[in-house]
Amino acid sequence: MRDYTFYFIFSILLICCYSCVQDQHLTDETPPNIIVIFTDDHAKNATSIYGSDLIQTTNIDRIGKEGIVFTNSFVTNSICGPSRAVLLTGKYSHINGFKDNHDQFDTSQETFPKLLQRNGYETSIVGKWHLKNKPTGFDYWNILIGQGHYYNPTFVNNGDTLDYEGYVTDITTDLALDVLENRDQNKPFCLFYHHKAPHRNWMPDSKHFDEFADKDIPFPETFYDDYSSRTSAAHLQDMEVVNMNLSNDFKLQPQHYESHTGTGGMATFNAEVGWAGNYNRMNAEQKAAWDERYDPIGESFKEAKLSGEALDKWKITRYLRDYLACVKSVDNNIGRVLDYLDKNELTENTIVIYTSDQGFYLGEHGWYDKRFMYEESFGTPHVMRYPKKIKAGQLSDEFVVNIDHAATLLDYAGIEVPAEIQGTSIRPLCEASTPDNWRQSVYYHYYQSTGWHTVKKHYGVRTNRYKLINYYEDNEWELYDLDTDPNELSNEYANADYAQIVLDMKLELRRLQQEYKDDSFL
Repeated sequence: MRDYTFYFIFSILLICCYSCVQDQHLTDETPPNIIVIFTDDHAKNATSIYGSDLIQTTNIDRIGKEGIVFTNSFVTNSICGPSRAVLLTGKYSHINGFKDNHDQFDTSQETFPKLLQRNGYETSIVGKWHLKNKPTGFDYWNILIGQGHYYNPTFVNNGDTLDYEGYVTDITTDLALDVLENRDQNKPFCLFYHHKAPHRNWMPDSKHFDEFADKDIPFPETFYDDYSSRTSAAHLQDMEVVNMNLSNDFKLQPQHYESHTGTGGMATFNAEVGWAGNYNRMNAEQKAAWDERYDPIGESFKEAKLSGEALDKWKITRYLRDYLACVKSVDNNIGRVLDYLDKNELTENTIVIYTSDQGFYLGEHGWYDKRFMYEESFGTPHVMRYPKKIKAGQLSDEFVVNIDHAATLLDYAGIEVPAEIQGTSIRPLCEASTPDNWRQSVYYHYYQSTGWHTVKKHYGVRTNRYKLINYYEDNEWELYDLDTDPNELSNEYANADYAQIVLDMKLELRRLQQEYKDDSFL
C-alpha cells in the first residue's frame, strides 16, 4: 500500500473535509450505508483514474481520489451473469452454480444482501440483474429484463412490468435516487445501483452525441496482433472489431451500405432485425435527434467506399466514440448520486464502490468483448470510498478479486462472514494494513464456449509476473511474462528458458484449484 500521489496530487488538496461537518452523531458502531455501483463491460482503459487518455471520468475518479484505487482488481470469470453471481455470493462460479449466461441463478442460496437484510439493513437493487430469476434478499427491486434497452426500456418493478420513457442510464439513476429519498431512515441501507451501459450495442444519449464526435481514436498498439505465438483459441474467436456488423454495432441503416457485412460474434444472429428493434424503440422525438446525428455518418460512409486500413480505422473510431459516450453518461449520473449523498449528509458514513462485471477490449488484439484471461478483460476498474474509515488518496497494488466484495461489505457492516464465502475482506488494504499472508496469485475459470464469440473454455493463474492459461478441452497452454511482455503477445510456454516457471505455475494452478474446490480436473 502506498499513497496515491502520482496521479492527482492537486485533486487531493481540494478534497472537502466532510468529517468535520457531517454526521456528528456517528459513532464507530454505527453501521455503514452501502452503495454498489456496477456497470457492464467497462474497461479500465476507459477510466481516467487509471490513466486513460480517451475520456475523463470525473465522478468515478472522485470516488477513488476520496478513498482507494485498486490497480490489480480481477474477476473470476469474465462474463456478465457469472460476475453478478460472484458478487452476490462471494463464491466462484463452480460453487454458486452460475457458470455462463445460459444458466439460471439459484436464488435460494445464501447471498450477502440476505445477510444484510436479516441484520437490519434495507436492501434494494435497480437496473441490470441478468440472472434469469427474480431477485431475493432485496426489500425493493426494479430491474431490466435481460440485457435491457438503451432507449425507453422495460423494467420489472417487484414483479410488475413497467415501460419507462427516456434513456436507461438516466432512468436507472432516477430509480436509485427514489430509493434513497424514500428509504426507511431508521435503518442502514444497501443499494445495488447497476447500469446496463456500456454494454453492446453502445447507443449514446442524445446529450452526449457530440461529446466525442471529433475525438481522434488511435489504433491500439496491438490492434493488428496476428496471434502467431498463441494457441488456436485466439485464432478461432469471433470478436474482432473489423468483423462487427454494420447495422447493430455501427448503427448504419440499410440505405447506407450495398450489402450487410460482419458476423458480429454470431453469424446466425440477424443484426439488421436486431438493429431495427433497437431503433424502433425510440419515440418520434428521439428518432429525429438520432437521425440528425447518425444519418450524415451513414451517408459519408456510403460515399467513401472505404477498404483496408482506412475501413479498419473507421470501425474502431465509430465503435469507441459510441462506447465512450455511453461511459460519459454513466459518469455524469454517478455524479448525481454522489451529490445527493453530500446534500443529505450521507457521505461520511456511506461506502461507495464502483466496479464493473469485467473489463473489455477497446481494440486491443483487434478485439471488442471480454471472456479471455488476458489483462484487458480479466482486470476491472475498482475504486472505493468510505470517509469514516478509509483515508483519501490511497492506491493499492495488491491482488483483489470480485469474490472479495461480499466478505468486505459484511466485515464493514459488523456481520460475521460465513465460512463458505471464498473471498477475503479487503478492509485491511483499505485501512493501510496489508496482511503478511495476502494472496500472491489469482485463479480464473471461463466456461462459455458455445453461443457468442466462440471463445474456448479455459482456466489459469496469474502471479505478479507470470500468467499461465490452459484451454483444457484441447490441452493447449499459454505462458506470458508480464514484465517483459505486458501486452501478452509472446507465448513462452514452449520456450526452454521458461521450463521451470511453467512447472512452478502449474503447481500454483493446482494449489488454487484445490483451495477453491475446483477439483474436477485434478
